[in-house]
Amino acid sequence: MGFKSILCVTGSHHSDKDVKTVAGLCAEIGAYLSVLIMSPPPLVMPSPSLGDGIPQWPGQRAQAIAGLDKRFRQIERFSEDIARLEKTSREIQTLLRGMWLCSDVDTDYCDEADVGDAVRQRAHCNDLTIVGPALLNDNNLGPLVINGSLFDTGKPVLVVPKGAEATLSPRRVLVGWDSRVEASRAVREALDLLCDAEEVRVTLVDPKATCNGNGAEPGADIAAYLTRHGAQVSVDRLPSAGKPVATVLAQHAIDTSADMIVMGAYGSRRLRERLFGGVTRWIVGKPPLPLFLAR
Repeated sequence: MGFKSILCVTGSHHSDKDVKTVAGLCAEIGAYLSVLIMSPPPLVMPSPSLGDGIPQWPGQRAQAIAGLDKRFRQIERFSEDIARLEKTSREIQTLLRGMWLCSDVDTDYCDEADVGDAVRQRAHCNDLTIVGPALLNDNNLGPLVINGSLFDTGKPVLVVPKGAEATLSPRRVLVGWDSRVEASRAVREALDLLCDAEEVRVTLVDPKATCNGNGAEPGADIAAYLTRHGAQVSVDRLPSAGKPVATVLAQHAIDTSADMIVMGAYGSRRLRERLFGGVTRWIVGKPPLPLFLAR
């Protein structure tokens, strides 16, 4: 069926480059674009009581007045953030109208703890969430968006780092395979991409033949599955030579001129932010390739 509806999440303080990137990808495959602009507020402390509630001791009164001043600054910050959200929304709507793209633009100003839920609600009703360079480099908003779209929905995420030539019609794709559920789900979610590619390289690092995992010939089972769907598949079994698996996959992607890497996203709920940190660290210093993740 392919990707018919794509979600792009961006911050109100980001540039419009992420939206332009995702809009270009939607235009490439004729997909609908749903944009969510977010501006998570800082933690708002309760204001001290007024009138008779203000302490009478000088030191206590000074603290209460300072607290009121902080509260007023927070209200002012809130008004500025809402104005920025509305301004960014208008600018992005104008941008998308100029591209003649079927789309909608929504905004959300919520507590940091609710960002994941807000993203999850939108991601549930889209086929794919795309994380662009600006969001990827936002250490406050980025992890919350990936958590909400990847872990809480079962939907895939495409990470597009800075400098990557993003496409949803890749010619050569590297699949990181290890027979785990997450890898299987990534392959299933990326099936249309894989079947349309000129070359798919299923890559295993230090594979072991087992009766309940990789089978007698590691990689042969998933290669047969993809072949039945019409993909052009080859299997590469690589030694790690003591290097991290991610490093081996990245180097192999360079060696095979891959346009995209498809792999499973691992980690328990407690390790969600580690996943985001791992993705960002893995991309830094590696080939700027789109990374297709599924959980």
